[in-house]
Amino acid sequence: MSPMPYYVSPEQLMRDKADYARKGISRGKSMLAVECAPGIVMVAENPSTLLNKISEVYDRIAFGAVGKYNEFESFRKAGVRLADMTGFAYGREDVTAKAVANAFANALGTIFTEQMKPYEIEILVAQVGERPEDDEMYRVLYDGSLQEEQGVVAMGGHAEALMSALASAYQPGLDLDSAVRLGATALANVEPDRPIGAESLEVAVLDRERPRRAFRRFTNEEIATILRGDGE
Repeated sequence: MSPMPYYVSPEQLMRDKADYARKGISRGKSMLAVECAPGIVMVAENPSTLLNKISEVYDRIAFGAVGKYNEFESFRKAGVRLADMTGFAYGREDVTAKAVANAFANALGTIFTEQMKPYEIEILVAQVGERPEDDEMYRVLYDGSLQEEQGVVAMGGHAEALMSALASAYQPGLDLDSAVRLGATALANVEPDRPIGAESLEVAVLDRERPRRAFRRFTNEEIATILRGDGE
């Protein structure tokens, strides 16, 4: 007599997958984004100088992620290809963060539902507009859920603590240096026993005043200068 097959209800299976993904993401280092007067600042704890968590996708669109690098890197590459093909087939103005984020959400939702192991990642897609009110940020969760964010957003192992710190100190219309310092301070405060210096931070901005390509990455020297307040 053959043994009875092991049965797990769909609800329990989805809960187990969600718990697995959340635990994997919580073990990673965090990142955040802050809307400011010049555009959108993205700050991540990342001691690596070669494996980026923040990248350019298209002219005015950026990508940020937390979790397993090999998993979110495949999404970054797919996002760049999608943006390039859309811009080539239609027009550069037709490439939007919303379309890229929707594609990511659909793919992650399919992976979460159909594959045994979910991806242990969360993704942020940001687009800077000509005016601050035109800025857009979309957070894509491990299960394909899509959320529109405004003002500040945090992802990773300390997302709740970071959001609390950011929300209490954030004010619309911050200048660029203040937005960078706000993000760096929030990351440092969630783990006060572990100092986070400029060399451990990855910082980039979508600058609305830059011609066509708005994305700019900061060097360690630029980050250190801003954190000291020398740039004011």
